[in-house]
Amino acid sequence: MAAASASRRRPKREWILPTYTGLVIAYLLIPIVVMMLFGFNDYPGKFNFVWEGFTLDHYRNLFEIPELTQALRNSLVIAAITSVVATTLGTLIALALTRFSFHGRSGLNLFIFIPMATPEIVLGVSLLSMFVAIGFARGFPTVLIAHIMFSISYVVVTVKARTSGFDRSLEDAARDLGADGWTTFWTVTFPLILPGIAAGGLLAFVLSFDDYVVTAFNAGATITFPLWIYGASRFGIPAQVNVMATLIFLLGVAYVVISLLRERGRSAAPDPSEA
Repeated sequence: MAAASASRRRPKREWILPTYTGLVIAYLLIPIVVMMLFGFNDYPGKFNFVWEGFTLDHYRNLFEIPELTQALRNSLVIAAITSVVATTLGTLIALALTRFSFHGRSGLNLFIFIPMATPEIVLGVSLLSMFVAIGFARGFPTVLIAHIMFSISYVVVTVKARTSGFDRSLEDAARDLGADGWTTFWTVTFPLILPGIAAGGLLAFVLSFDDYVVTAFNAGATITFPLWIYGASRFGIPAQVNVMATLIFLLGVAYVVISLLRERGRSAAPDPSEA
């Protein structure tokens, strides 16, 4: 009797975790679905809050608002430069921390995490105070400096996770075969840590493109995509914002899908050493 009762209760319990997971996924995706839906809204006036009908005009006229287009361009340029500079500096720091022992190494490891643990409003105010104190006018350069500063730590942590488990015997083998330091790095080390470098660069790009708080304190007259959206939200956000956000989201999804398919293809490929 007891065994039969337990077997009847077990199927009910098996629904708990899938149901909870489905609710969490719905909680995360419903706002994105609404955003994508209202990119097709044929609304009169400037308030895109009530569904009126379906149209593709906002996709056809994606760049008809010059200020929004310029803000998007500013964000893309700043994010691209930030990603290149932060990835270069962060990769070098990660290699130094994992390959060399030097005075102050443990302290440097601690300082790397400080920008990640510090609230953005504190970073924004401190950078603003520094720029004002030295008389540096706020604008595009100050936003770029700020974004590079807080992105470096994320790149270091990401690349360091890759370099910490690196098999140094592969480099030794390359040197035994006559390769010098630069040849060893570019033909052995760099290809093996490239996934970590790419992940760090993409993370820096996304953090820079998405940032609002630090940018708001240091932007001056420069308007980025998040700043423009916040300003427009007080008067009415045009559907072009939904369209741009949808395209950015779909690009991210496409990258994840392609990465998963590539990883699946690599795992399914036969190992030549087993042939």
